[in-house]
Amino acid sequence: MSKIIASAAISASHHLFKTAEEMLEKAIAEKGKDFVIEFPDTAFYLPQIYAMTAFPVKTLADMKVALEMAREMLHDMPEEKLWKPYLGEALDSGMATLFCEEIILALRYLNGLEPVTDPETGYVYNGFITDTIQRNLGIQLVDGRMPGFAAIIGAAPDAEIAEKIVRELQEKNILTFLSGQAKDKNGKLTNVTQQLLSRKVELGWDTYIVPLGPDTEHTLYALSWSIRASMIFGGNKPGDYKAHLKYTKDRVFAFALVLGELDEIKWSTGAGAINMGYPAICDTDVPVIHPTGVCTYEHVEKEFDHKKIVQRAFEIRGLKVTVEKPPIPVAYGPAFEGERIRKEDMFIEFGGQRTPAFEWVRTKELDEIEDNKVIIVGTNVEERFKAGGKMPLAIVIDVAGRKMQNDFEAIIERKMHHNINEAQGLWHMGQRDIVWMRISNQSYKDGITLEHIGIIHNTMTHHRFKSIVDKVQTTLYCDEKDVLELQEQARAVYRERDKRLGGMTDETVDTFYSCLLCQSFAPSHVCVISPERLGLCGAYNWLDCKAAFEIDPTGGNQPIAKGPAVDDKRGRWEGVDKYLKSNSAGAVETLNLYTIMDNPMTSCGCFECIVAIVPEANGVMLVQRGHTGETPVGMKFSTLAGTVGGGTQNPGFSGIGVNFITSKKFLFADGGIKRIVWMTKNLKERLGEDFKKRCVEEGVPDLIDKIADETAAEDSEKLLEFLTNAGHPALEMEPMF
Repeated sequence: MSKIIASAAISASHHLFKTAEEMLEKAIAEKGKDFVIEFPDTAFYLPQIYAMTAFPVKTLADMKVALEMAREMLHDMPEEKLWKPYLGEALDSGMATLFCEEIILALRYLNGLEPVTDPETGYVYNGFITDTIQRNLGIQLVDGRMPGFAAIIGAAPDAEIAEKIVRELQEKNILTFLSGQAKDKNGKLTNVTQQLLSRKVELGWDTYIVPLGPDTEHTLYALSWSIRASMIFGGNKPGDYKAHLKYTKDRVFAFALVLGELDEIKWSTGAGAINMGYPAICDTDVPVIHPTGVCTYEHVEKEFDHKKIVQRAFEIRGLKVTVEKPPIPVAYGPAFEGERIRKEDMFIEFGGQRTPAFEWVRTKELDEIEDNKVIIVGTNVEERFKAGGKMPLAIVIDVAGRKMQNDFEAIIERKMHHNINEAQGLWHMGQRDIVWMRISNQSYKDGITLEHIGIIHNTMTHHRFKSIVDKVQTTLYCDEKDVLELQEQARAVYRERDKRLGGMTDETVDTFYSCLLCQSFAPSHVCVISPERLGLCGAYNWLDCKAAFEIDPTGGNQPIAKGPAVDDKRGRWEGVDKYLKSNSAGAVETLNLYTIMDNPMTSCGCFECIVAIVPEANGVMLVQRGHTGETPVGMKFSTLAGTVGGGTQNPGFSGIGVNFITSKKFLFADGGIKRIVWMTKNLKERLGEDFKKRCVEEGVPDLIDKIADETAAEDSEKLLEFLTNAGHPALEMEPMF
């Protein structure tokens, strides 16, 4: 360890400790030592401290205890004439720095100073990253759409370089956090957030660019976020610091790009990050740390060429990223899916009730189509497109392949949304005959044409479905008469598909599918997906898994031969049990798909919804990810999620996909939907007519009115009062246990 780096880290840790101590004493004097303090929407108190020590900081008095833990990791400054490795002292100082920064930021929240508003631009930084956001990102973390994370600290020499670095990260699907500040090439103190805003770059979670705050200390929010992954997805217990640090090193592929000169706080925060296995790549002449050990490869490296700095960071972190890009004149990747195209920025639009538009995938014979061909049908199409405004549009994709099946058409159709949205400056919403698409002025200037829409679909359909699709041909119809005529044909096919899929049940198939994608974060979790129970993340159903297995036979979705039934009512089969045991490293030996009371399915952390028993009401409650209010079981979603996740079975609790609620197999062994005594208003509205239809099928057409939500009750006492007055059937059913 460089003596320069160690000295800076140790010095900054003392400075930050003193700052935290002074802020805390002031807060106690003003609020009292028993004043409750917390970050917004988290069940993990001060997460960095909680993960490392298992100590829950709930009050200012607790914070004082945590600060003493930081004091124990402080070290004396190195003697001028004494040289030694200094690694332990620097790493201790780094962790002490993270503890102090977390305390400082929590106190800033207490004082209303977080999240920060930029005084120059009025931009409001993200601040603390909530548990809800972390879980929302869960499926992207495990399915490869978000392979790594970058923390950019400081400022680039100029705004153009800042944008180029961030755009390269976007194109590689890297989630980027921004913090800190530095002087640009003109000597102005600025940061990457301000530089990107000056270039009119869209910021936020949807575009994979998240400004945390203007100070180096705000980097702590990204580190706190990553350590929570170990608890939420990995199932590692608070206080097991070795497991947490190994998890972040091996499973969270993060690194720092430090732009501009480094001060002591940057070095000390960096030392804290090195503890977690995250290396730093700097664009200035800094001492390097090449010996491996704490990080996978190098710990601190320098790269002066900004065109090479991202690739060098990938090499140092051991991150391999491959991106399929269609031959189009704009950038492409999932990071652009979150872009919005406002009316004033729009060149042309299709559908959205402005014009007729739809999308349709058809299966053809191999000799019926020409691979990668784009056909445009219509009168004066080029002139009409160049005029901008709006146009009718039918996108018909014909696919052929020896392994292609009609059941895969709907899956390919659903991906059309992503195909278009991943192109910078193109925006898409909806599917089938309710689509809406826009092309921005800038992307038109960059050279996007109608033909590129077909090129995108041909390229990405081949890429996403290479094992089942041998040929792809896209036809664009641009005359309203043709669009309306073909739309009726497409609607007839939609109806036939829905009818066929609606008749598929768990009893009509011999094979279920597993989803092991989340094992990269929760090693003992196995999702079992059947026709009547989709994955708990809501992103994968039985047909998705069937297609995924055809595409990649060695991938995360594998067939499970059901075998003989052990318990039809509870949903248990010999083949499923055998598969579970061998694919969870023996952690899970049996599973019941249709009950939460006995060996329910394990959960990772990215479930859409939690179903939990309410013993007093003889029923269950449902709360979706993102709900921040209280629930009748006395826990918010974020706290409940800590009970449910991590790949363990917890009778009475389970993570589920929202659409499972309207399945006939939902809690089949427990009494079905009649057990639901409380669910959020948001869920009621989201399930809508589908839930009402299930109520009629179960002989309780007015059940929705007898189920409480947060407007009626947030505790068990008020819930029971509501249920009694409403005459809820759960009160008369057999006891759940």
